[in-house]
Amino acid sequence: MQLTMEPLDEIVEHARLMDRHGFDTMWLAEAYPWWRKHAMEARSASALSPLLARETERLAIGWGIISPYTRHPLQIAMEARVTQEAAGPGRFYLGLGASKIFMKAIGVGERQAERPLTNVKEAIGIIKSYLAGEAVDVEGREFTARAPELLAEAEAPRWEVPIYMAGTGPRMQATAGAVADGLLTPSITTPGFVRYARKNLAAAAGAVGRDGADIDLGCTIVASINHDRDRGRDGAREIAAMYLANKVQNIQGSADVLLDSAGLTFDEIKPVADAMESGGRLAAKAEVTDDILDKCRPIAGTPAECVDRIREYQDAGCTHIMLELWGEDRAGQLAMFGSEVLPHFRT
Repeated sequence: MQLTMEPLDEIVEHARLMDRHGFDTMWLAEAYPWWRKHAMEARSASALSPLLARETERLAIGWGIISPYTRHPLQIAMEARVTQEAAGPGRFYLGLGASKIFMKAIGVGERQAERPLTNVKEAIGIIKSYLAGEAVDVEGREFTARAPELLAEAEAPRWEVPIYMAGTGPRMQATAGAVADGLLTPSITTPGFVRYARKNLAAAAGAVGRDGADIDLGCTIVASINHDRDRGRDGAREIAAMYLANKVQNIQGSADVLLDSAGLTFDEIKPVADAMESGGRLAAKAEVTDDILDKCRPIAGTPAECVDRIREYQDAGCTHIMLELWGEDRAGQLAMFGSEVLPHFRT
């Protein structure tokens, strides 16, 4: 799970390294303007994705996520078409989500903000139809969209693009179980939250005649690795600090179930958010105690610890591990994951 708040050259190099070391997918977590407060610049995931697809050979590229509040679904479909074409069959995953923090940043009106579920669900329907080459004629509660059928002689990709939906609360997760190919969970996902999400998926999928076990569950998990345990946990401590601060400052309410699943309280992590605001991410990192970090259940520490933690997530029902890798020497970390962790999960 690559945050799109780093320099272009670094993101491209990370993609090449992932391709070389056997990673399956590079998900692009589209950064939002809030990160400017902490000396990081947001970059467009949809602009990055075709470039990364052309810079790699086998690595799939995923949008994790694009918000329909920031782009009309027809525009999303047009941008998806470029990445689909650049990547080729089987190498592109399209992730959608409301993104509460983006809604705040762009001043989404009160009426619209009340219907994120309708927004995303309508967007999925429009995008699916457009990418399938079907005529689109929608007059919905959130979107109006019209496009003619794609003619047989048109030069355009015809293979299917899996559509994933981001969801933290039960209604979003249930909708993913009914209409999406997969569900993406937010950072600070824990095994407890995985079980919660899998239950919501199964119930909704069964109601529409789908097998919930067939729905891919992608879990965003803070991560870092080193042969030295303390150094291996260091990067995860820092990225956990950033996201715990974000939960307090930007997305209270929707984060409650995440924190409950981890056994964390807002009072417990408020010092992390306060330190982030006053001193930046390193100050926030210093407030993440071993107890707080352990509750976040990171895939972090030595290679053996990372293997054990991945198995814990698998046993809980996660089918798509998304490492939110942070810390020093990420090139070395990617190589270590590739050589000492991934072989345990290859058949």
